[in-house]
Amino acid sequence: MIVFPWRRNRHWIERRSSACGLSIFARISSEGNSSSQPIVLVHGLSMSGRYLLPTAKALSSARPVYVPDLPGFGKSAKPDHVLTIPQLADVLAAWIATQKLNRAAFLGNSFGCQVIVEFALRYPERISHAILTGPSVDPAARSAFRQILRLFFDALLFEPLPLYAVALLDYSIAGPWRTLQTLDHLINDPIERKLPQVKIPALVVRGSQDLIVPQSWAEDAARSLPRGQLVVLNGEGHAVNFSAPARLAQIVNTFLGD
Repeated sequence: MIVFPWRRNRHWIERRSSACGLSIFARISSEGNSSSQPIVLVHGLSMSGRYLLPTAKALSSARPVYVPDLPGFGKSAKPDHVLTIPQLADVLAAWIATQKLNRAAFLGNSFGCQVIVEFALRYPERISHAILTGPSVDPAARSAFRQILRLFFDALLFEPLPLYAVALLDYSIAGPWRTLQTLDHLINDPIERKLPQVKIPALVVRGSQDLIVPQSWAEDAARSLPRGQLVVLNGEGHAVNFSAPARLAQIVNTFLGD
């Protein structure tokens, strides 16, 4: 376990834990109010927890924050086969157990939302709230071509330049084979059929400029959740966790009742 200083003298722990026989790397806050609801942040397609750190930092003063890299991505182990969404949810549950977290809120971006929804169905006793930022995949655009096209134009027009450097490094670490195989899992995951089964309080967050998640899909997703809500952040693209961390953290803390 390694402790290192981060911005504004906030401290984080870098920790490797074994889950389902895989080494999982995570960044964990050491400063949040231990009596508050802990939260786990789950990254999107071929990214790592690094682009979630702005939101993690904004949340860490109020609560314990956990930011793992899913297996195959970032600094976690790279298994020979590409894990499916149910397998990723199972590893996440095993990893949660190693952190001695009985129950936590979960926040995901994009593909991370699909992992969280699967987790909620498989392990409902381990999740208290779900925050789905830019949830994929829009059923009206269920093809690799349309998803890649939307991602290209969203990144080109509406994402901040510093995100490019993070994404290029993370995508190079994941590699094209793992990225394309995971994209196939993303496209073939019928999240719209799963949402009505998620019984916990759930919040859908969309950037108003998000080209990957149109307003119609965000509204359908929130409406499908039995206890769903929708919040739209004006002027933001797909990765609101990177571009608008303070605004997102305020929304999350309000949603969690703090």
